[in-house]
Amino acid sequence: MGGCHPNDNNYQGRELRLQQQYFFVSCSLQDIIRNYLQHNDNFDNFPNKVAIQINDTHPTIGIAELMRLLLDEHQLGWEKAWDITQRTFGFTNHTLLSEALERWPLSLFGRLLPRHLEIIFEINQRFLDQVRAKYPGDNEKVARLSLIEEGAEKRVRMAHLGCVGSHAINGVAALHTQLLKNDLFRDFYELFPEKFSNKTNGVTPRRWILIANPKQALLITNKIGKGWIKNLEELKQLEAFVDDGEFREQWRQIKQENKQDLAEYILQTTGVHVDANSLFDIQVKRLHEYKRQLLNLLHVITLYNYIKQNPNADVVPRTVIFAGKAAPGYAMAKLIIQLINSVADVVNNDPDIGARLKVVFLANYNVALAQRIYPGADLSEQISTAGKEASGTSNMKFAMNGTLMIGTLDGANIEIRDRVGQENFFLFGLTTEQVSQIKAQGYHPWDYYNSNPQLKQAIDQIASGYFSKGDSNLFQPLVESLKNRDDYLLFADYQSYIECQQRVSHAYRDQDNWLKMSILNAARTGYFSSDRTIREYAQDIWHVQPVPITLEDDQQENAAINIEAQPAYSH
Repeated sequence: MGGCHPNDNNYQGRELRLQQQYFFVSCSLQDIIRNYLQHNDNFDNFPNKVAIQINDTHPTIGIAELMRLLLDEHQLGWEKAWDITQRTFGFTNHTLLSEALERWPLSLFGRLLPRHLEIIFEINQRFLDQVRAKYPGDNEKVARLSLIEEGAEKRVRMAHLGCVGSHAINGVAALHTQLLKNDLFRDFYELFPEKFSNKTNGVTPRRWILIANPKQALLITNKIGKGWIKNLEELKQLEAFVDDGEFREQWRQIKQENKQDLAEYILQTTGVHVDANSLFDIQVKRLHEYKRQLLNLLHVITLYNYIKQNPNADVVPRTVIFAGKAAPGYAMAKLIIQLINSVADVVNNDPDIGARLKVVFLANYNVALAQRIYPGADLSEQISTAGKEASGTSNMKFAMNGTLMIGTLDGANIEIRDRVGQENFFLFGLTTEQVSQIKAQGYHPWDYYNSNPQLKQAIDQIASGYFSKGDSNLFQPLVESLKNRDDYLLFADYQSYIECQQRVSHAYRDQDNWLKMSILNAARTGYFSSDRTIREYAQDIWHVQPVPITLEDDQQENAAINIEAQPAYSH
């Protein structure tokens, strides 16, 4: 179960969001129950036949709704209904940002869903009785664990409802799950350690290699057979060809053709000519300050300034490509998109720069566009502030397509780096522990700004209107945010990032070794298949077994293929 995301920076938007969440959840649950009752006379076997996985807080209203349906519509007693509900639901957390965990004002929630609020109050009272029994006299812990947040405006904590109403709680990368236990859900972990597990995200190779990159897929199949399509771990066999000059040349040629295709698309859609022989440096993902598209852009400006000041410098030509959407009400993210386009306008039209640096923002990012982008990437930007990215999946898609990564020790970057090899990953930046330490000591972005001439020049250019036709007000909110708060430590990581980008350029000059690293990145990403992820959910949370299915196929003789089946009514 997932949720919908209307603009919720006003009362009407928040109300619509809650209405939509309830509507979709209720429809799903009533359909699940209808299906179940066609084959069963009572609810005794419901948790064995139905597994409902909640993705983040958007659908957690489903816990109260299933209780309502069992209590009010099907006349079950509270204890039985609650046992069924807890055993049916699993809760996946997808974010470490506390502000992203929904908390609904009681006034709004009670007006739209009065019965559900009654049920949540009852769940909370019974739950807190257990907490008080285990931690007598610890009122602070009771307040922290309560499903209701006290304050000037009381709120329902939907993440807490998810933790209490589910039998399993998981994060989506090893670091993320550890941070859930240590920080975000620490009190719940102390109370229910048995509920917690990690399920590192995965992506499907059928879409992100087979469909998106058919030339690479065919080369792989010709070398190792087609078993990798269903068992991605078989990509490891490609390591045997990493020193094969002919194979490397085929790999290089396919990457070059993919880059040429992407260059033609860029020309058609933006009018910008880019050199397909340049390093394609790509960051595609949702626009958010913690994902630090702005740090990437500071490198672009720094590189631009270097070329301007050293017109005869021998630099590795780069095409820096951005794509992604911002939430409707996220003004700062939209301003970052505007700044990217403004910088692109200056850089791409500066005769001093020529083809040595191009900047592109590709609009209307979606799956179809993503399938064009991933195969043509040389370098993938995974540069979130350590401790902020739950997992990331673009990092996996890029690696599968033979893209090298520049990144922090965050989310699934850590696991990818461990598997592809530290020597095949460009690492920079503070660790999660260092980020916490700097913030605890008191972080002063001004100190970095004043002590780093390159950084200061880049920020001053943005502030002065250099990239906005002289309008010094347009990007002032971004400049002020960085100088005064810099919540995501761009300034602290800037110098490390710039130096790491220099290592990238140096490595790209040795094309033969770059190709080896590219092949190894693809060969060692089998773990990040969604098949493995779903298998772990199936075994550990849903408790279902693979079902052998015989498929009729015109191209092959009838073959029995084991497919990891979800529960009959899994949503």
